[in-house]
Amino acid sequence: MRITFLGTGTSQGVPMIGCTCAVCQSPAPEDKRFRPSIVVTHDDGTQVLVDTTPDLRSQALAQGLTRVDAVVYTHSHADHIFGLDELRRFIALKGGGTLTVHGDAHTIDELRRMFGYAFSSPAELGGGVPRLVPAVVDGPFDIAGTTWLPVPVLHGRRQIHGYRIGGFAYLTDCSHVPDSSWALLEGLDLLVIDALRERAHPTHFSLSEAVVAARRSGARRTLFTHMCHDLGHAETNAHLPEGMALAYDGLSVTLPGAST
Repeated sequence: MRITFLGTGTSQGVPMIGCTCAVCQSPAPEDKRFRPSIVVTHDDGTQVLVDTTPDLRSQALAQGLTRVDAVVYTHSHADHIFGLDELRRFIALKGGGTLTVHGDAHTIDELRRMFGYAFSSPAELGGGVPRLVPAVVDGPFDIAGTTWLPVPVLHGRRQIHGYRIGGFAYLTDCSHVPDSSWALLEGLDLLVIDALRERAHPTHFSLSEAVVAARRSGARRTLFTHMCHDLGHAETNAHLPEGMALAYDGLSVTLPGAST
């Protein structure tokens, strides 16, 4: 199983428009952050896209992404869904047909409301639209023989989904892990978790809070994501605990397989 980071930034990306701070002006490629998304490549080559950010076209071109077999959504905020229309290109590349998109009931309802044309009959609408099949996530589900386990977390007051696949867990946009979810995070090889900035925030973990959560999980390795321009890559990594680091766009990590 391979995890590729398409984006590791916050909702406004890094650099931010009109910002002249040191991180936004940094020449380091690790300080250039698209909106948060990953691709999970299963053992058989199946590729699952987690979230469709507004940067999806640029992310795909940057990482050479040409195949998407399914999409899994964490939640329906703009920075995680507004690239949905780009899915039509991935459907065309596989010769047409449909693409299944997975998410909790609220997320699927929001996608239908905002992108109704993608869930309607193309015969009525003409060509040039993605043909999507919704799949409501209310428990573990399989994609190409691999089990995806939803991990409920809080993003402010809203409950959203992180996901666990084998020894890997992805918890973006997270400000609290409920007691009932900690048991789902035991024995991880890799935890990827939200770490917005040093200062506290009402809907995201601060870096110090994310470090505490990573230690509690016992994960052998932790990578942080959804960083804003407060966190410079090299400067932040220099003082993180052993086994923890900021992820960066384009990073690819290979882990043991996760088949059922």
